[in-house]
Amino acid sequence: MADKITAARSRAQKHFAASEQRDTLVRQMIKSERAAVDARTDKLRALRLAKEEADRIAAAEAPQSPPAAKPRRRNPAREKQVQGA
Repeated sequence: MADKITAARSRAQKHFAASEQRDTLVRQMIKSERAAVDARTDKLRALRLAKEEADRIAAAEAPQSPPAAKPRRRNPAREKQVQGA
């Protein structure tokens, strides 16, 4: 009877150890993927900040052109007065 209990316990421990090993492997994969995503995010953030800084410098150095004049709107009441006269 003791042999049956020992065998059952041994099988359970093997199953548990295999499960733990899979869990560890999955955690390592997740950790490496997260590190890769974080590195890519940092790289893209640095590129974006460099571009924004270059755009800011270019805008500061560019000559300021006067704003374009707005076209005048016609006054419909004025047109009626001109036609009626």
